[in-house]
Amino acid sequence: MPSTEFDVDFDGTVAVITGASGALGSAAVDRFRAAGATVCAVDVVAPDDEDSLLETDERTHFYEADLTDETDVERLVSAIADDHDRIDHLLNIAGTWRGGDSIEETDLDEFDLLMNVNLKTAFLAAKHALPQLRESEGSIVSISARSSLEGGEGDGPYRITKAGIRLLTETLAEENRGTVRANCVMPSVIDTPMNREMMPDSDHDSWVDPAEIADVMAFLCSDGAAVTSGAAVPVYGEA
Repeated sequence: MPSTEFDVDFDGTVAVITGASGALGSAAVDRFRAAGATVCAVDVVAPDDEDSLLETDERTHFYEADLTDETDVERLVSAIADDHDRIDHLLNIAGTWRGGDSIEETDLDEFDLLMNVNLKTAFLAAKHALPQLRESEGSIVSISARSSLEGGEGDGPYRITKAGIRLLTETLAEENRGTVRANCVMPSVIDTPMNREMMPDSDHDSWVDPAEIADVMAFLCSDGAAVTSGAAVPVYGEA
């Protein structure tokens, strides 16, 4: 459950949350909805799909979109603007993980998948949401990763895409200084059903709960972080 340690008030605002059907995305939907935002939940996985963790209500509006397709992203942002007249928060959560191979043994298709899902989606969503975000003097929060801070064996392409998220964040912050704030968070290992399945023998208690990350993302979108832009915020838990 989301923490109750601090309050944020997003009443009257519109939050666009990508990757909304996943563990972290659905936690962010819950957090922003609890704070009073109208949530536009975006994913390729619909809420009625067995793999979806998203729960909708009267303040949650689901939009199915392929965020790797620029035409579809343009359509999505236009539809949200028409439906809700504004965008205040963009949370770039859509992403995936692949690993296990060295660079030499990584298939190009796998590299392309990671670049498209982890980095291209955030680039296109930010690119097309910026006009609305400038009008509302809104904010962008994206998902990087602790592993992006250095190279490592076996998951280099993943680390590369998440390092790209940090640089995209810094670029957005510089280009939109005084109008749109852009920050990212860097999780260690997120406590999700998929990660537990992939790493059954790990210390799950040291992992970060998605709701705790959603709390940090909410703070970064709030007035309490009004002076913060271009930051990469660690959300490591005890991992």
